[in-house]
Amino acid sequence: MTQKDIELILLRQWASYLTMAVFLIGADGMLLFYNEPAESLLGQRFDEVGEVPLERISAMWQTVNEDESPIPSDELSIGIALLQRQPAHQVVWFRALDGTHRKVDVTALPLTGQGNRNLGAVAFFWESPT
Repeated sequence: MTQKDIELILLRQWASYLTMAVFLIGADGMLLFYNEPAESLLGQRFDEVGEVPLERISAMWQTVNEDESPIPSDELSIGIALLQRQPAHQVVWFRALDGTHRKVDVTALPLTGQGNRNLGAVAFFWESPT
């Protein structure tokens, strides 16, 4: 296991106290954590999913646009925040790992540490009214 930046360790700890869904990706594109509120939306505990590369995230949750066209991982809000280093927001549909279809709003932000270090990205999401 590689050592994580202290900012990511603290962010993960902070996210574990929140009642809103939080999704954390490292600078290397690996899913590092999602909290308990995210687990209920995503359909499986993070401990059971583990670290997943960004490239697999869209397919894993079968993420699609309103017109049901698949969204590549690099075009998801979290992918844009990570790869283009800019905030992004979108509404997407996905199939949770428990089989439930959900419509969610997602806002993602790039994470930059001291010395302008790229730490990754964080996404906050919530179920959209249908």
